[in-house]
Amino acid sequence: MMHPIRILGIDPGLRRTGWGLIEALGNRLTFVAAGTVTSDDKRELAARLVQLHDGLQKVIDENAPQEAAVELTFVNKDAGATLKLGQARGIALLVPSLHGLEVAEYAPNLVKKTVVGTGHAEKDQIRHMVKILLPKAQFDTDDAADALAIAICHAHHRKTSAVRAKAEALARGAA
Repeated sequence: MMHPIRILGIDPGLRRTGWGLIEALGNRLTFVAAGTVTSDDKRELAARLVQLHDGLQKVIDENAPQEAAVELTFVNKDAGATLKLGQARGIALLVPSLHGLEVAEYAPNLVKKTVVGTGHAEKDQIRHMVKILLPKAQFDTDDAADALAIAICHAHHRKTSAVRAKAEALARGAA
């Protein structure tokens, strides 16, 4: 008997980290919850990272996901902004890992291609397709919609990610 897999998608950001939770049973996807963890931009960086940590911790404690997926960071022209995003992304990787969850990572273009059909989709196209794929989905921000898209991407690619991870683990063991 197959059981649904609860997947947490995370769209990391220092100001707003979106999260989206779905259940996948075969090809059937069901919306569970979504939201946004925010940090106070008037506080120092370390305090803001704690806010993100605590917010994601609460999401995981309340929703008990079995797998997690995080969007890969893209590098932009502002090196300082990229570094801060990388630190927020570190929190997004750390918190599920502390709960013993496997964390997959997906490039933004793969998420867009999986959900919309093109790797250069706009935010409104992503929101629209998330609503089509998850008709009961409710989200408060574009970040939460993006997180649901990341969870959807993981649902479609999780088997190939697991196979790749096992192959890499075997290769490390053989070396």
